Amino acid sequence: MKFIVSSTALFSHLQAVSRVVNSKNALPILDCFLFDLQDGILSITASDSETTMVTSVEVNESDTNGKFAVVAKTLLDALKEIPEQPITFDISNTLEITVRYQNGKYSLMGQHTDEYPQFATLDDSAVRVEIGSNILLNGINHAFFATADDELRPVMNGIYFDITTDDITIVASDGHKLVRYRTLTTHGSERAAFILPKKPANLIKNILGKEQGNVVITFDGRNAMFTMERYRMVCRLIEGRYPNYNSVIPQNNPHKVTVDRQMLVGALRRVSIFSSQESSLIKLRMEENNMVISAQDIDFSTSAEEMLVCQYAGNAMSIGFKSTFLIDILNNMPAPDVVIELADPSRAGVIVPIEQEKDEDILMLLMPMMLND
Repeated sequence: MKFIVSSTALFSHLQAVSRVVNSKNALPILDCFLFDLQDGILSITASDSETTMVTSVEVNESDTNGKFAVVAKTLLDALKEIPEQPITFDISNTLEITVRYQNGKYSLMGQHTDEYPQFATLDDSAVRVEIGSNILLNGINHAFFATADDELRPVMNGIYFDITTDDITIVASDGHKLVRYRTLTTHGSERAAFILPKKPANLIKNILGKEQGNVVITFDGRNAMFTMERYRMVCRLIEGRYPNYNSVIPQNNPHKVTVDRQMLVGALRRVSIFSSQESSLIKLRMEENNMVISAQDIDFSTSAEEMLVCQYAGNAMSIGFKSTFLIDILNNMPAPDVVIELADPSRAGVIVPIEQEKDEDILMLLMPMMLND
């Protein structure tokens, strides 16, 4: 079996799917890429048994169809050093692989593909939904940072897709902060939902930037398949019931503060240096068109205070937040100015952009911390 392919085209596809491969695998075959050449199209598969990703690259010429597996790390490291040129793969019947390039050659051993995991199939009741790649990327980008690492509540460790006949809502929460991203540009044909684990969400995020057009998501109770222009991914879903996220979002928030997002992030970064290392507590005090951000660490007798101009017309009030969480939220909020909506110091603060983009609705929420004074 012999084929010729562009070195950079092959390397970019290998690099994209290589993120699926774990550094340590129970099955040695999972250290490998699966190569499958059929009629001039080379399909490359990477898998960790729960998540499998496939991509295709066109070869310049080939003699016969065939399959083989090759250790991912060795091939990636070798191809990384080759500038753009056609390279020739020659695979013998004993799976000896010779890779020839302009001034040299590599020799390595291939492996049989019998043990490689099969692509998971979805059952007949699978739900199908189509979403623009840029919308899906936006949703995952906004929500990803808010996912949890909670062994006791695995449902919180993924991104929740809530599909209705009107819209699609993407949600993530770790119990302290919550992100809800709703898009009105697409919807399902029926009510359905699934929880996407963190690893496949991250893999999709890295690929979507290079994709155009729509992503077709098909899912049943156990697995989801994401079909893109050049990539296809199947992953095991997190099973379980996601909490009712709408019930934790306070509806009536009479105190509204409008503030420049970057200025607030800068002030929080400076002031939080002086907060207690244990709690990272910062205090926001709102008075008329004025916000005072303060922090102190009693153990080390340090404190800081900074004043920001904002739009605020309600009664004076103070609320405490964990500074690292609030900075995270503001860094993931795509707007020059944000509105922080508050009810009282014991209820969650709701943070929204001052202007929503067309057909989308972003809301982030942060639970407060108790103030001592």
